[in-house]
Amino acid sequence: MQAQKRIAANGARMTGENRRLQILRVAMRLFSQRGFLGTTTKEIALAAGVSEAMVFRHFATKEELYSAILDHKACVHDSLDPRTVVAEAIERKDDFAVFEGLALDALEHHDCDPEFQRLLLHSALEEHELADMFWEKFVRRVYHSLGGYIRARQREGAILDVEPALVVRAFVGMVMHHSLVNNLWDRKRSLLNVSNQTAAREFANILLHGVARAVESSARLSLSASKSSRAAVASVRVLPATAPRSAKASKPSKGKSNRKRSSR
Repeated sequence: MQAQKRIAANGARMTGENRRLQILRVAMRLFSQRGFLGTTTKEIALAAGVSEAMVFRHFATKEELYSAILDHKACVHDSLDPRTVVAEAIERKDDFAVFEGLALDALEHHDCDPEFQRLLLHSALEEHELADMFWEKFVRRVYHSLGGYIRARQREGAILDVEPALVVRAFVGMVMHHSLVNNLWDRKRSLLNVSNQTAAREFANILLHGVARAVESSARLSLSASKSSRAAVASVRVLPATAPRSAKASKPSKGKSNRKRSSR
């Protein structure tokens, strides 16, 4: 009876879009904690303080609820196109600012909304349709959009000729792994405690410049030594060929001396 009174009271205080948003947020929280298989619409209704019929009034099917979750996240994150976040850096072709800006934006969002990461993990592990919806609506667009930028910069000679999808995967992999470790396994940052700004800057630096500076220097020294060695070998090979020419050049002088003797 008390639960029904609470539901009725909540229903009187909140209507329309606010009620829909509240149910959506409750559903996301429960899905992220229990998974999709472990959460029912009845539990969502109870946690939201409404009747199950109210849930279905706003979301006729579970699929509609799942789609609403993605649409809500897209609005919260401004756009599904990551390039809008770094539009100015793209315009001036500042590759470092592009990747640093994308990394920082993603890390900040993950920190503010770890619940969504958990929800997506549940959807993937349970082979839930939300995983496919997220892949089609967001992940593919990231690969297409960022991959297109990388491909354009490769044509301009600014980025090495590496498969763009691999570059995107390497970049996203660094950012996502960092967020997952911080939000799921190492919330106290005992393994690595750096700011999002520092992480974003270093991820961009690693992607664009690598970390093998010492090895690269050694490789250059080895290449230089190899060139010097080949030059030395080449010079040695030339000497036998010049010696006979030197000898031939001395013969005319002998002829001159003989002619002098005969004239005498």
